[in-house]
Amino acid sequence: MGIKTLKRYQEDAVEELINYSEKLIKKDREKQTIVFQAPTGSGKTFMMGSFIEQLINEMPNEDLCFLWISIGTGELHKQSYNSLKSNYSGFPDVYLLEEEFFGSRQTIDKNEVVIVNWDKLNQKDKKTGEWKSTLMKDKESTNFRELVKNTKQSGTKIILIIDESHTNSTSKRAIEIRDEIIKADLTIEMSATPVLREGEYQQKVKVEPLDVIDEGMIKKEIVINDHIDLTTDDETTTQELILQSALNKRVSLVQSYQESNIKVNPLVLIQIPTGSEGEEKQEFIEEFLAKNNVTSENGKLAIWLSEEKINLEVLNNNNNEVEFLIFKQAISTGWDCPRAQVLVRFREVKSIVFNIQVVGRILRMPEAKHYKNDDLNKAYIYVNTNAFDVASEVSNPNIIKSLKSKRKDIYELLELKSYYRNRIDFGDITYKFNPVLEKTFCEYFGLEVGNYDVVGSNQEIVKSKINLEFKNAKDEIILDQHIDMSLFDKMDEKTIKADKTIAGNFSENDIIYAVENLIKMNLNGYAFKRSLSAVRNALYRWFDKYLGINKFELNGVIRIYLIILNNYEIFSQLLDSSIKAFKPTKDEEIKAKVTENEVWNEKWEIAEEKYFNPRYEEYEYNKSLYEPCYLSFDSEIEEEFIEYLDANKDNVVWWWQNGSEHMAVNFGIKYGIKSTFQPDFLVMFDDGRLGIFDTKASGEREDDNKIKAEALQNYILEENKSGKNLIGGLIIKDGEHFRINNKIEYASFKEKMEDWTYFNDL
Repeated sequence: MGIKTLKRYQEDAVEELINYSEKLIKKDREKQTIVFQAPTGSGKTFMMGSFIEQLINEMPNEDLCFLWISIGTGELHKQSYNSLKSNYSGFPDVYLLEEEFFGSRQTIDKNEVVIVNWDKLNQKDKKTGEWKSTLMKDKESTNFRELVKNTKQSGTKIILIIDESHTNSTSKRAIEIRDEIIKADLTIEMSATPVLREGEYQQKVKVEPLDVIDEGMIKKEIVINDHIDLTTDDETTTQELILQSALNKRVSLVQSYQESNIKVNPLVLIQIPTGSEGEEKQEFIEEFLAKNNVTSENGKLAIWLSEEKINLEVLNNNNNEVEFLIFKQAISTGWDCPRAQVLVRFREVKSIVFNIQVVGRILRMPEAKHYKNDDLNKAYIYVNTNAFDVASEVSNPNIIKSLKSKRKDIYELLELKSYYRNRIDFGDITYKFNPVLEKTFCEYFGLEVGNYDVVGSNQEIVKSKINLEFKNAKDEIILDQHIDMSLFDKMDEKTIKADKTIAGNFSENDIIYAVENLIKMNLNGYAFKRSLSAVRNALYRWFDKYLGINKFELNGVIRIYLIILNNYEIFSQLLDSSIKAFKPTKDEEIKAKVTENEVWNEKWEIAEEKYFNPRYEEYEYNKSLYEPCYLSFDSEIEEEFIEYLDANKDNVVWWWQNGSEHMAVNFGIKYGIKSTFQPDFLVMFDDGRLGIFDTKASGEREDDNKIKAEALQNYILEENKSGKNLIGGLIIKDGEHFRINNKIEYASFKEKMEDWTYFNDL
């Protein structure tokens, strides 16, 4: 697909979609449905486009076509069309229904993708019940209903993709079109907030929001009215205050991008109400912005309203000159402008409801990666009201953080050493596998490693152990196998083995598949999709250097693969041995990446202020360092420990709960070679000691507890050598009492109870 490449979570989602789709399509039934749930900003259109392309390649003998239904608001169906056309670069063919299929075509052909404007299909006259759209009406030429019918009668299967399905798949009209007219062989409902309940679909593919964040695709958090008090003036109205604050924030972001040498011009979105109320707001906004040299005439202001569209080149690139965009609802769904970073809403007559899809417009990262300056990894909302609602999206961790808490003045600087590191390993075999395979293969065949000038003699040596002929390999396939239907529901627990087989030649596709499967079976836990290329290239390189069989020669790859398949058992063992031998190299790679990617903050402090989302509850704990105190508990022992600290410990000055998010603003300790350990609590005692504590359920994940506990004790030991006054350890609850293990060498409570002292004795 063009020059774009899938992110790792996108690869996984597409692979899962393909696996489910192949199985459902082969069942040859109607009304089969897959729900594809992916967070706003995760690249749903790009993933689905890649899915279509790969499914065509995976099922070349199936006559498939694709109907892609998109909402017409803001001409989003055209955006989908342009996006797919750009990515596909000529294949498969993509058409707009109203342009290509307006009577001139009788059927949708194999592999064609047809984009449908939902708003052009679903309108009926309330009185007569007749379809309003010319695409649906009976006429001399072919209408949409006949087009679908003809396509199915021709034997072509229809894959129906419903984009933003939460908006256009559940109404009475939608169900009529989907179930009575299209009758797709497979339907994929795509949304960040799917509405189908369990039992209404066959399979579900879900992209986890944290995976999207870890890949740098979307911002880490959203902040409401950031530093708005800095612009307060006695004569300023709240709507002026909000707009001025947004303008100031944009100026600040511009400066941060410039200082970081990043060519991004941050965009401010201003949403106005519908009707006369919106007209009044628009007039005010334009007057205010004009005073700050932002107008549609000088290209800095864009307007996207149904009746007015100006400077919409805003979509073109990250450095476009447009600074502000006024809109109503047109860009609430599916709109893609990743440089949008600030959203403004004004108080309205009715209560304000932020649609999560609107908020999603400011979630994307402009370059699909996070920056060192964390201000650039945040989105900002400005609103002049003391309360508002959000249309919820349960799966989205970036739900608006509107609850602000501040650090108490009793806090004195800690200057702690804190560790943070992004994920560095994705379980893949890398190019450093080449010399490992080379050494393993050469040792087995008795060849001199690195001697590439004796291809002829190498071939004679290798022939003594394997067959080097290029004859077609034989494939043993199952024959006449019967399955007892009483066992059907337990098929996933049963291996079906062949009582009888028949031998047949591999096709070229089968040859490729068989070798890839051979690689897959010997990966010893490494990720298949991410490792396949490296293993194949190592094989190609060995065959070229030592046997003179180059993959670029005519049928070179097939010749290599046939040799492998004709000597299946030997190459299976060699791959297994090579990949096992790669482990020390992989471990060294990971260690090197840790060193390259780890971030040590030598003078880490608890942030002066923090924003929490509405899922956090407010508690009245006197010794919480943050005020107000907002908390969300992952376990019962956390809540019980806080209650104990707050109520029973006279010598506690303050306590602070470490964040559960994997972020640099939280306190971290280096943990093994792959992870950051973030202890649950910091506690300041009145004698100057700072406690670092992690609460645990007794007896659970003790291997992991040992690594963390000993990492914590080593950290405390090293920091105290440099003048710190730290204590800490793992905390469990034994009956009514809390116990702590603060030994250098950790043993569980069950193994060595005497190592767990009473917390009250600290």
